[in-house]
Amino acid sequence: MSLILLATSHRVAPGLLTWRAWEALRSAPRVLARNDHPLLPYLAEAGVHAEQVTDPDPSALVDLAREGRVVFVAGQDGDERLMRDIGRLVVDDPLDVEVLHGSYDLPGARLLDLVTVMDTLRRECPWDRKQTHESLVKYLLEEAYEVDDAVSGGDYGALREELGDVLMQVAFHAVVASERDDETAFTVDDVAAGIVDKLVRRHPHVFADVTVRDADEVNANWEQIKAAERAEKKGEAASVLDGVPMGQPALSLAAQLQRRAARVELPEDAYEVADSDLGARLFSLVRQAQAEGVDAEAELRAAARAFADRVRDWEREHPTTSG
Repeated sequence: MSLILLATSHRVAPGLLTWRAWEALRSAPRVLARNDHPLLPYLAEAGVHAEQVTDPDPSALVDLAREGRVVFVAGQDGDERLMRDIGRLVVDDPLDVEVLHGSYDLPGARLLDLVTVMDTLRRECPWDRKQTHESLVKYLLEEAYEVDDAVSGGDYGALREELGDVLMQVAFHAVVASERDDETAFTVDDVAAGIVDKLVRRHPHVFADVTVRDADEVNANWEQIKAAERAEKKGEAASVLDGVPMGQPALSLAAQLQRRAARVELPEDAYEVADSDLGARLFSLVRQAQAEGVDAEAELRAAARAFADRVRDWEREHPTTSG
């Protein structure tokens, strides 16, 4: 006499159960399952007769289990309340109760939940429904800067949440793109497939037979492969500046342009930009930072944070004069 509560993951395709789960299902005198459980067709296909119940009664399940072994296929939400009720029932009148996990989430399985939630929001939330790629861009940038804040401040607890916000923006753009009916349409699976293919292609020392000595050689190979990809896509010789986002903050833009330009032998006067005196001096300072191995954007951001801290300290010391 025993009761087996069979738990399954809704993130795993129905029917993909462990051998132990199938063995328990096939050998049990009685199997019960919720009448809307997606596993039901697969049980029938395997020759397992499952009695369907709408709202399982914990007392009735316990009584059945006292007469003989029973397997109850728990709902995909885990049926935690039902399991707690059964636990209370067998405290004073013991019964052999086992929770058997028939399927387990793989790493990354919760991403499926994100896709489902975003699909639901896009259909049912008025605000989410009216968003476009253009209206969402500012939020993606804001979330990326919040990731930078968390890392720069050493707040790794906040980092998890901020990365989640960035991931949500990626899923949001993908669900918007999936609604188009032309060649520009794509899904979140296309996004994932694209980056997987790119990572495999750009890591031949991991996924192919290329041998490298160190990280510098990995980086050199990466840049060569990337340049070849750009040339193939454009159908012409690639520029070292291809792919530089011109809309990024000015200091980081100047630094990235200078890093890329360093790959070709430019004459020295090419770095003398024809701009305002202040712009030229800033451009020169960025080049100086590059030569010293310093990130000008990060240095200015750190100085700005230090200044913000000083302002807040002063406001705390002079509460009546701030604001």
